[in-house]
Amino acid sequence: MNADEVRPEEPLLITASQLSEKLQISVRTVWSLLSAGELLEPVRIRGNTRWRLHEVEHWIANGCPPPRVT
Repeated sequence: MNADEVRPEEPLLITASQLSEKLQISVRTVWSLLSAGELLEPVRIRGNTRWRLHEVEHWIANGCPPPRVT
């Protein structure tokens, strides 16, 4: 799916709670994985943390590899 093919029923950004549901883990584990550098970097908007849904879906489809350090 490219950026022009947005599914109207799905958000572009998801919360830690929504990510935990998608990964079937607790919200606390989401934050632990993020702190350990084992989770995709989120987008931070005025104190709110969100993940790009398309990046999460791609990451899951590829077996949840550790993010590359740049």
